Amino acid sequence: MHFAFSDTAQSYIHRLQQFMDEHVIPAESIYFSQLKRGERPWTVPPIMVALKAKARAEGLWNLFLAKGDHGAEFGQGLSNADYAPLAEIMGRSFIAPEVFNCNAPDTGNMEVLIKYGSAEQKQRWLQPLLNAEIRSAFCMTEPDVASSDATNMQATALVEGDEVVLNGVKWWSTGIGHPDCRVVIFMGLSDISPTAPKHLRHSMVLVPMDTPGVKIERMLSVFGDQDEPYGHGEVSFTNVRLPISSIIAGAGRGFEIAQGRLGPGRIHHCMRAIGAAERALELMCQRALSRVAFGKPIAELGGNPDIIANARIAIEQARLLTLKAAWMIDTVGVKAAMSEIAQIKVVAPNVAQTVIDQAIQMHGGAGVGADTPLASMFANARILRLADGPDEVHRAMIAKLELKQYKKSAH
Repeated sequence: MHFAFSDTAQSYIHRLQQFMDEHVIPAESIYFSQLKRGERPWTVPPIMVALKAKARAEGLWNLFLAKGDHGAEFGQGLSNADYAPLAEIMGRSFIAPEVFNCNAPDTGNMEVLIKYGSAEQKQRWLQPLLNAEIRSAFCMTEPDVASSDATNMQATALVEGDEVVLNGVKWWSTGIGHPDCRVVIFMGLSDISPTAPKHLRHSMVLVPMDTPGVKIERMLSVFGDQDEPYGHGEVSFTNVRLPISSIIAGAGRGFEIAQGRLGPGRIHHCMRAIGAAERALELMCQRALSRVAFGKPIAELGGNPDIIANARIAIEQARLLTLKAAWMIDTVGVKAAMSEIAQIKVVAPNVAQTVIDQAIQMHGGAGVGADTPLASMFANARILRLADGPDEVHRAMIAKLELKQYKKSAH
């Protein structure tokens, strides 16, 4: 593995960092002041519209689309290793991913449509998403089953003649509250036979939000916050009828599509988590040097030097492992990188959560309020340990792959 970033990556790193410093970070306070919390919290702040137009004009747009996934056609054609440091830079700000049209779940949904969507589906949904004219959501997790095991899924997507009929309840559907959310990808059982192969029973279906039978039952809060303007909703689907052409890639291919969606997306999440950890460490160091207690800067008190040193070590380790996973996806593919992907899914959010928590501690009361981004960053890091599957599932995968090579040699 080469540790130096490519010339292309270095160019984008410089441009993106400059844009973040000049436009995004200074706009954060304006963004939240325009979010109109209270009577109408689900709005699009005008500053976001302006930032997106500026980013697109400067070619800092749809950066997430990898070279091998028609990236040159739809995005900038960067490799995963090229994009990883850019995702880290975006991770320093809550608002940055959307500014560059690189925010989940839209990124994953666009990747699905590029890889598996029909020409009609691409025209109707992909192009507006690439242009940020609409937003989307992904409806997979269910309230009544342990969704860490997707074979537990109860919602159905049954083919009846030339239609597919959806029934079920989903929750934690991120982005469903955004005023521009126009379509969701729904995953459900299209083969309810108990003897059917468990990974060939599911389908993914494109569902316009205005389809009869689709209802947002409630918006869910996370640590008391509704995460406006995106939000996480509980959504019911009651006899929702759609043309069979709404199924992505055909019935029974839901698991295949899900696996194709998960690899690069985890690189994105993990690098953003590392970016958040870097910003937290930066704020921690600034606070530790500027705040005096008991006659000394708090950087010199107690175990704080060790805390700062350990944070730096942990971030560097997490970054290197994530870059290795990105490099492996580029060079040997997602399947060969499954262990590394699972490893970073455990490591990056845990490192971010720990570093951000330590930064909060050094800030005292200021760390848990709205004067710094630390409280929101902590919540995001903690959520990430569930959102892409719980740590325990990823550890089980790592152990399974590790033991597999020894089982082969034993025979």
